[in-house]
Amino acid sequence: MAKHTWVSDADHSELGFRIRHLMITNVNGKFNSFRVEATTEEEDFMKAAVKVTVDVDSINTGNADRDQHLRSPDFFDVNQYRNITFEVTKSESVDNDGSYTLYGDLTIRGITKNVKLSVEFGGVVKDPWGNTKAGFTVNGKINRKDFGLTWNAATEAGGVMVSDEVKINCEVQLLKQQ
Repeated sequence: MAKHTWVSDADHSELGFRIRHLMITNVNGKFNSFRVEATTEEEDFMKAAVKVTVDVDSINTGNADRDQHLRSPDFFDVNQYRNITFEVTKSESVDNDGSYTLYGDLTIRGITKNVKLSVEFGGVVKDPWGNTKAGFTVNGKINRKDFGLTWNAATEAGGVMVSDEVKINCEVQLLKQQ
């Protein structure tokens, strides 16, 4: 069987997250700079070796002051921890339509935890320029405190500014390397 290398198509991929703010609404964010690399046997992604590297400095929530705070030691501490990484350790088929559960080691702020993500495989196609691409929708949730992201503030009403749960939502297009 032939091995194939795939890399993320940055123009057609997004690594996003959502977190509750003041416990009444959600704030969405994304990372503008990241790389997904996968190695497959033929086009079988169930057994793929996958590594994701995220440039934490590229965080973007649409608010410059908030993004600067997220880069600070209160949160990601980008001066000490430049990257978030994720490496797949196992995948399990959920059903015959291409959905599966992905397990992997997520490292944030130097802390590594095994996490579970839900993946919907969109398929493999050739684009109009002859490039072979594969598409995936990835969702999951983590507890930010598990990774040392513990900053918070109390509100007047007795609530908190930021929830512990972070929802992950990603759209990833991989480009097969020739």
